[in-house]
Amino acid sequence: MSAPQATRTTALHAGAWWLWALGLATAASRTTDPLLLGLLVGVAGYVVAARRTEAPWARSYGAFVKLGLVVIAVRLAFAFFLGSPIPGTHTLVTLPEVPLPDWAKGVRIGGRVTAEGMVFALYDGLKLATLLICVGAANALANPARLLKSLPGALYEAGVAVVVAMTFAPNLVADVQRLRAARRLRGRPDRGVKALLQVGLPVLEGALERSVALAAAMDARGYGRSAEVPPGVRHLTSVLTLGGLLGICAGTYGLLADTGGGYGLPLLLAGLAAALAGLWLGGRRSVRSRYRPDRWGVRAWLVAGSGIAVAALMIWANDYAPAALHPPAVPLTAPVLPLWPAVSVLVGLLPAFVAPLPSGADRAERADRADRGERADRADRAAAHGRAPDVDPRMKEPTQ
Repeated sequence: MSAPQATRTTALHAGAWWLWALGLATAASRTTDPLLLGLLVGVAGYVVAARRTEAPWARSYGAFVKLGLVVIAVRLAFAFFLGSPIPGTHTLVTLPEVPLPDWAKGVRIGGRVTAEGMVFALYDGLKLATLLICVGAANALANPARLLKSLPGALYEAGVAVVVAMTFAPNLVADVQRLRAARRLRGRPDRGVKALLQVGLPVLEGALERSVALAAAMDARGYGRSAEVPPGVRHLTSVLTLGGLLGICAGTYGLLADTGGGYGLPLLLAGLAAALAGLWLGGRRSVRSRYRPDRWGVRAWLVAGSGIAVAALMIWANDYAPAALHPPAVPLTAPVLPLWPAVSVLVGLLPAFVAPLPSGADRAERADRADRGERADRADRAAAHGRAPDVDPRMKEPTQ
């Protein structure tokens, strides 16, 4: 089926993107093979590149990728300076060891650094980085405002807090980029401590203005109103919701852990049922109405189902071929890409072909931004060589 243009009526449900990304993250949690983890990162990156818009939250994917690289570097640094529990025979370097008291037995600083320990730390850090990148993919593809509209009434207040927190950082990054570009156009430096201090005050002022405007908008829309509910219903709602969430956590741990698959699925289903009942009862306190609620169509089922299929196939592969998904660090062996788990990961590419395309306005804005960036680069190169900026034939003034 050909993908249509994304409009208000054809836009994909935000929850489908999150289910797809959580499915990829679940698959990443079941393996330490760096080739499979790299394939998962590639699948997530391709879908983000093909289907993200030019909204501020869509530009946060790069920040999650950088955060994943930082996680890998920190994990390797810890293994290098604090040692690793993995025994090894290939010594890379021997650091001076700091003597520690008896109560710190089992902890060491310095000492022998082995190749096996560093490889194990690399696999472990890469797994956590892949989880972060999958979450970043959902953050870049799902509209937080539309996701907030789809939340149950009982989670509306918490959802507002989460959405505000998720959109604050992208808006902050966009403000910094806009102010740095303005300083460059005015011939002022945009790097260094002094430039950072001069940019920080306008960014803080813009954040305060957005906060005041958001507070006024929430107050005008009657945010915080609730209906009267009998005390017994409130207590039952709390018990069902809390018990359901605990059951979901325990069941998810049972499914993701190497042992516990027997009780994991029944406990997860029971927790989901209790949590949904609690959310339904808690929604009776909400007096808000939904305007044009998002529809969960066939494309949403395909996107969400592809992520769930990747997770299910990877869990199944972990049962019949655990050695292929967990390459050993002792002894040192080169990782091998298993065929069928790799094919199951490629199922996650389905959203790149069935999800609605970004709107024409988004593509036009992207092309216009690239054109402006190219003109700015030409002007910078001309200024560096002491020449006047090139004149765009479509403009009556020098290109900026």
